Amino acid sequence: MTTANNTDPLLGRVVDGRYRINRKLARGGMATVYLADDLRLTRTVAIKVMHENLGSDSDFVARFDHEARAAARLSHPSVVSVFDQGMDGERPYIVMEFVEGSTLRHVITREAPMTPIRAVDLISQVAGAVAAAHEGGIIHRDLKPENVLISPRGQLKVADFGLARAVTAHTATANGMLIGTVSYIAPELVTHGHADTRCDVYAMGIVLYEMLTGKKPHTGDTPIQVAYSHVHNDIVAPSTIGPQHNGAPVIPDYLDALVLAAAARQPADRPRDAKVLLEHLHAVRDALSRGVRSDAALAARMRQTTIDDADQVTTAVPMLAANGALATGPEEVSNATLMFDPAAGGPPGAASLNYGDGAPLPSPSALPLLARRARSRIRGRNTLIAILALSLVLGVGGWYLLAGRFTTTPDFTNLTQAQAQDLATKKGFLIGFDADYSETIPVGQVVRTDPAKGERVPWGGTITVFLSKGPERYPVPSLVGRTVDDATQALTSSHLAVGKVTDVWDEKVGIGLVVSASLEAGKSVKPGTQVDLNVSKGPAPVKIVSMVGKTFDEAKAYYEAAGLVVARAPEDKFSTKVPAGSVVSQSPKDGTLAKGKTITLTVSKGPEMVNIPDVGGLSANKAKQTLTNAGFKVTLEKHFSSATAWGAKPQDPSVCTNNGGTWSCPKGSGVILVLY
Repeated sequence: MTTANNTDPLLGRVVDGRYRINRKLARGGMATVYLADDLRLTRTVAIKVMHENLGSDSDFVARFDHEARAAARLSHPSVVSVFDQGMDGERPYIVMEFVEGSTLRHVITREAPMTPIRAVDLISQVAGAVAAAHEGGIIHRDLKPENVLISPRGQLKVADFGLARAVTAHTATANGMLIGTVSYIAPELVTHGHADTRCDVYAMGIVLYEMLTGKKPHTGDTPIQVAYSHVHNDIVAPSTIGPQHNGAPVIPDYLDALVLAAAARQPADRPRDAKVLLEHLHAVRDALSRGVRSDAALAARMRQTTIDDADQVTTAVPMLAANGALATGPEEVSNATLMFDPAAGGPPGAASLNYGDGAPLPSPSALPLLARRARSRIRGRNTLIAILALSLVLGVGGWYLLAGRFTTTPDFTNLTQAQAQDLATKKGFLIGFDADYSETIPVGQVVRTDPAKGERVPWGGTITVFLSKGPERYPVPSLVGRTVDDATQALTSSHLAVGKVTDVWDEKVGIGLVVSASLEAGKSVKPGTQVDLNVSKGPAPVKIVSMVGKTFDEAKAYYEAAGLVVARAPEDKFSTKVPAGSVVSQSPKDGTLAKGKTITLTVSKGPEMVNIPDVGGLSANKAKQTLTNAGFKVTLEKHFSSATAWGAKPQDPSVCTNNGGTWSCPKGSGVILVLY
C-alpha cells in the first residue's frame, strides 16, 4: 500500500528547507494552496504555490516578487499577513498566515439574503482591509467571496492582495487574457484592462448586492455573457428583489443608493476608493442601528464619490455673551473681548468684558458704592447662571451622546420567534430575524443576537435575532468513481475535507479513481469532517509460476483465469523429457505481469523419432559412426572375434516402434551394435 503522496509531488516535501507540506487546501486556475509547518518558527502556515508554467517567465517572477513584497508591508487585522516568498524549482510560492475556518462564499451560501445590518457589518470589515491597502498604494484587482476568509470567531481577513496584478500582467503578455473572477470584475477591466481603486469598490458593491439579495446581479450561460452584462447593463436596486416585511422592502433607500453607487458602470460615478466607501458604510450602519427606514438626504450623500467635511456631524459648544448670558450666535460672541482689569476690585486675574469698539465698561470707582455692589452681584449671578447652564448643557449633551441614548440588549436566549418578538415590542426595540446553526439550542429558538446580550444598543434600535437551524450538518457527497481532485472539490463544496488517501489494487475501477470512502454517501456529518479515500491503482499484477510439464490446456486455463492473455508459440518443440502436448517452456518464466498482458507457451512435440540405420556387413568402426551420426548412443555387443557388424537393435524397445522390421527410436536413445 502507498499513500497519495504519489499523486502530488509536493505532499510530504520540505520546501526551501523550511516549509513541510502537509495537505492540499485548495486548487485554482493559477495556484494550489497547501497547509504547511514552518519548521524554523514552529507555526502552521498556508503556502500558495503557483503552477509551473508561470515560473518560466522571468518577468512574471520579478512582478510576483514585487507584489508579494508590497503585500507583506500591509498590516491590518482584516488582511491575511504575508510572511515569506520564494521559488521552488520553477514554481514561485508565497507563505501566508493560515486562517482556519471558512470563506465569505460559505457564509453567503448559508445565510443570503442577509439582514442589512449583517451584510453591512461583513462588507465593512472587507472595506476596512481594502482601505488600508489603497492607502498603501495596493489594489487587489480580484476581490471575491472566495478571497475573504472567516475565522471560527467570525473575524474576516482578505487574502491575495496585489497578486492578481502579477498574474494579470503575465497572462496579458502571454495570450491577451484577463485574470479575474468574472462575476465581480469591473467593466473597465473587461473593456481596456485598466485598474484603479474603483475596481475594488465595484467588486465590493457586487458582493454587498449578493449578500443582501442572495443573487448575483450579472449572470449568463458563459463567462463572456457575464462580462458583457457588466459592461452594458446597470444593476437594479437590491430592494426590488430583496426580502420584504409586511409588504415593504427590508432594504432602506439609502442602502440601495450605496450599492448602486459602488457598482456603477462608470468609474467616475463610484466612491473614489475604499476609504470613501467605508465612510458611507459607517453612515449607513449608524442609520440602520437607529431604525431609520428612509432618509433621502442620506441616500443623496451615498452618491458622493469623495468625503465632504460638511457631512461630518458636529455639535456647536455654547459660549458666554458680553452680558454674562449664553451667547445666541457667533456675532454676539465675536463682538466681545475678554480683558483683565486689576482696578475692578476683584482678585488678581479678574476679568471684565469689553465690546468690539474697544470702549471699556465704566470704571467701578466712578460709580456709587451701592450701585457698584448691586452691579457686581448681578454680574456674578449672571455669570454663575451662565456657567451652570453651560455645564448642564454640556453634561446632559455629553451624557446623552455617550450613554444616555443607549441601553443594553436583553437576553433573548432560548426564546421562540414569537417570544422574542413580544420581548422586543415590550422593550421598544425593532427586531429582525436571521438563522444560525447550533449544536445545543433546539430548532426555532434564539441562538444569539446582534448586538449580543448585555451590549449597548440605542433606545428603539434594531436587534437582529438568530434562530437555531439545529446542528450544522452536511451530507457526504458521492465520491466513488471520481478523480482525487474532483472528490476534493466535492468535499470542499460540502464543507468537508479530504483525510488520508491510500492507493489500492482494484479489478473494476480505473486507475486514479476513488474506489471507496470512509463515510458512505449521503451521511450527515459536521463541517470540516475528514473523509478518507481509497484510490485505484488498477488490477493487481499476476504472479508468474512455471507451467512446464503441464498440458497446454491446463496452463491456458490457469493463466486466463488469472487475467492474462495466453498465446501458443508458432512452433512446437521436440522434447525427450516433456510428453507431447505439454508445455516445454514459457515466456516470461517468472516475475509478474499486469492483467491483460500476454504470456507465450511453447508446447512439446515429444521426442524426435529416428529409424535405426541398416549397418549389417559394415566394419565395426564404420557401423558405429553411422549410428552415432543418426543421433544414437552406441553400445557394442561382440560375438566371436569378428569386427564385422551384424546389425543394430534398440536398447529399450519399449520406447521404440517396429515398422516392418525397421526400428524407429527417440533420437538420443541407446542402440546395441552386434558384431560377429
